[in-house]
Amino acid sequence: MEKQRHHPLIAITPGEPAGIGPDVVLKAAMSPIDTAVVAIADPHLMAERSALLGLKVKITPKIGRQHRPGILPCLPISLNQSVTPGEPAPGNSPYVLESLDRAIEGCSCHQFDALVTGPVHKEGVNQSGVGFSGHTEYLAERTGSPQPVMMLLTEGVRVALLTTHLPLSEVPGKLTPERLESVLRIIDQGLRLDFAIHQPRITVCGLNPHAGEGGCLGSEETTVIEPVIRSLVREGMDLSGPCSADTAFTPDRLTKSDVILTMYHDQGLPVIKHLGFGRAVNVTLGLPIVRTSVDHGTAFDLAGTGAADEGSLIKAIEVAAQMAAHRRDK
Repeated sequence: MEKQRHHPLIAITPGEPAGIGPDVVLKAAMSPIDTAVVAIADPHLMAERSALLGLKVKITPKIGRQHRPGILPCLPISLNQSVTPGEPAPGNSPYVLESLDRAIEGCSCHQFDALVTGPVHKEGVNQSGVGFSGHTEYLAERTGSPQPVMMLLTEGVRVALLTTHLPLSEVPGKLTPERLESVLRIIDQGLRLDFAIHQPRITVCGLNPHAGEGGCLGSEETTVIEPVIRSLVREGMDLSGPCSADTAFTPDRLTKSDVILTMYHDQGLPVIKHLGFGRAVNVTLGLPIVRTSVDHGTAFDLAGTGAADEGSLIKAIEVAAQMAAHRRDK
């Protein structure tokens, strides 16, 4: 008799209730996902949105170990106030954070195998009086992880970020030997652990145009990036660079790289968004739990209309399940 396969249980937080998060979770629930999922959300919200979208999704408190299309297990968290699609209310920020905290807790105690997050409205959370710069930083704080690393991926490309949600003027000050070395080690370990890549090949971008042009356009490449790369290569890591960001994503370079490390948010993410928007996945490396996310925002103008595309969420669930399986097999 064939041994029954273990399906990872993926917790999903829909995020901002007035955005498209609930919509894409419900639409994904109609799909033949090859793993088990549970939404951490207000079941009344999910039922109301399902009816509004004309989807026949059964919301149930029963959590299974295999997904059945048209059925969405829901671990209940109550809204703070009623929701109108497309109209964010800062009063629901505690609900957003409570659902996220419950998911983190469940992953930390192994109730869930991984977490997939929907889009949140950062401005709304901050308006409620809670400082919130993004999921990556929040997850790091809640799990006691000193150095989270954001990595986005789509078909054929992985892009990691040295810095995330920072003003551009602050980026050079964050490019220190200690930070760069830490991020490179986390990327190397993360690709080994979560993606089963035996010897990750990491291309490191420069900070400045043309990677500093030998010091003519900036010194960070020669004073920080090159020495760190040399040191880690001597340890056995497969690193190349600093590479000019305008040539880092050429087809030839991509075939020789498992991931491109960029120095700041908008140095690498436009490439991912161009190549795979709606199919890209955000991964947080350096956490004790598996976390992936969609590649889009709340899209308030699409909420409740049925026009939101669930493709990125389904891909995020698939990647989370694969990462969880790799960790389980270690």
